[in-house]
Amino acid sequence: MNDGTGRVLRLGMLTPSSNTVLEPAMAAMTVGVPGLSLHASRFRVTQIALSDAADKQFELAPMVAAAQLLADARCDVIAWNGTSASWLGFDRDEAFCEAVAAATGIPATSAVLGFRDLFRATGVRRVGLVTPYTADVQARIMANWAEAGFPCTAERAAGLSENFAFATVPEKRVEAMIREVVRDGCDAVAIVCTNMRGAALADRLERELGVPIYDSVAVTLRASLAVAGADLAADAFAPLRRWGSLFSGGPA
Repeated sequence: MNDGTGRVLRLGMLTPSSNTVLEPAMAAMTVGVPGLSLHASRFRVTQIALSDAADKQFELAPMVAAAQLLADARCDVIAWNGTSASWLGFDRDEAFCEAVAAATGIPATSAVLGFRDLFRATGVRRVGLVTPYTADVQARIMANWAEAGFPCTAERAAGLSENFAFATVPEKRVEAMIREVVRDGCDAVAIVCTNMRGAALADRLERELGVPIYDSVAVTLRASLAVAGADLAADAFAPLRRWGSLFSGGPA
């Protein structure tokens, strides 16, 4: 944050190449937050599936290379703004963060580690999982999260595998999926995909349904601010609060 000295907090976002949602969403969320600067670097991701070819998209080498480009911009934090570790395992993002820190000297985080930290901090034990993915990817996420102590007691998936297509799922359909998992029963809704249009729905539906709604892009922003040591209760972060309970105040 701009602390009066003119210093700007730079958040670096590692972005799937075919993603068209996360950058506009994050820019919209941070409008009016002083001294915050967003920067993105891409690497190739076009398909989400349980296959060797799809898994190779998330090998460390191209991810770290993209992170090193963000390091050239002297970012304070580098975040993997994607959800691959939700089905590949939390350890994949832990390894990513270690590799980025070693290569750049900059602390790193991710959407999926952000979800884990958030669930632990808020005591979530029943997750309502909403994704655009196919049934087999959905099942893998549910197995990984259950093993970590976050069983998905309700779930809806759009059945898509092309990453670009995730952004074409209408907000109305995302809203319907959220309503369905809340009706089935959960402590919180997790919209798991940074190329799905869920962030703008959170505040209104939380107020109506009485259940926290955590969108992946918003979770990544919160996780990045946490790594930077931001205090969401500060007046400077007030514009974020219109995006739901995730930004309601207190340490990020």
